[in-house]
Amino acid sequence: MRILITGPTGNVGSALVRALLADTEVDEVVGVARRLPDTSVAPWSEVTWVQADLSEPSSLPVLTEAARGCDVVVHLAWALTPTRDIGLLERVNVAGTARVVEATLAAGVPHLVHTSSVGAYSPGPKDRRVDESWPTGGISGSWYSVQKAACERLLDDVERAGRSLTITRVRPAPVVQRGAGAELGRYGLGQLVPRWAVGRLTPPLVPLPREMRTQVVHSEDLAEAFRLAVHARPVGGLNVAGEPVLGPDDLARAVGARKSFPVHPGLLRGAMDLSWHLRLQPLDPGWFDLGRWTPLMDTTRLVSELGWTPLHRGDDALAEGVTGIRDAAGDESSPLLRPGR
Repeated sequence: MRILITGPTGNVGSALVRALLADTEVDEVVGVARRLPDTSVAPWSEVTWVQADLSEPSSLPVLTEAARGCDVVVHLAWALTPTRDIGLLERVNVAGTARVVEATLAAGVPHLVHTSSVGAYSPGPKDRRVDESWPTGGISGSWYSVQKAACERLLDDVERAGRSLTITRVRPAPVVQRGAGAELGRYGLGQLVPRWAVGRLTPPLVPLPREMRTQVVHSEDLAEAFRLAVHARPVGGLNVAGEPVLGPDDLARAVGARKSFPVHPGLLRGAMDLSWHLRLQPLDPGWFDLGRWTPLMDTTRLVSELGWTPLHRGDDALAEGVTGIRDAAGDESSPLLRPGR
């Protein structure tokens, strides 16, 4: 089996590369990246590399040629920064996804595994789980959610056109691992929070809305879900999330506090908006909207149809991610440690 991966050096991609290289049914992994890692060291030395910037129209023929002879294309590439240039993010994420789909079709690859997100879902409940039939209309206050939903519409159009392509849409919860600590810290911290203080110097209480509830998944467990999907070729969505569901006190304890205390969501969002506009921290308030309104996901399909068994608890994965941020953990040979998009 020959598999092409876009975005193979990121938080999810690095874990997936390791999982696929260990799979005896995989003969070759082709990695498409804008910035290449140190290809002289493992695991990157075992990957066939193609350099391309998905935001550029010139990447289409490069992608098409790289995909020829592949059994599966796994599309992971997605830009999270710069959040102040939504036009650039649109070119990378939405137009880039369109180019990957076009190249996959042109090369005659039979299976596309697309990385969607819990963020593609329309606002949903926090007191019960939703399955893959929940609408993927996105959350209007979040550019990330709007762009993930736009990619879902693009895939809908391909399916309605009757093209001979099996499309699997993997919809994970937020993804964490220690090895992505440098990357996650770069995306999530600013002048307000020194990295060395994460998990060490924290207030006894952390302000969070009472209704804030979320799931996370360890990158290794998500990589296993992708590996299973590559072999099983399921059509449609696949929710991927760890257990247990994390409430406000769980989130507070993950950063070293004793517990949370309730605060009105509007106050917290306003503070986040102000600090973002003052460039004190890099997260725009759309990320708060995302955490507040995304539904909890039911993973029954992934477990029952594909046999997925996660190895990491959600709370343990979050704690690992926090220590990784504090220690700026990452692979020195990977772009995970390098600044820039």
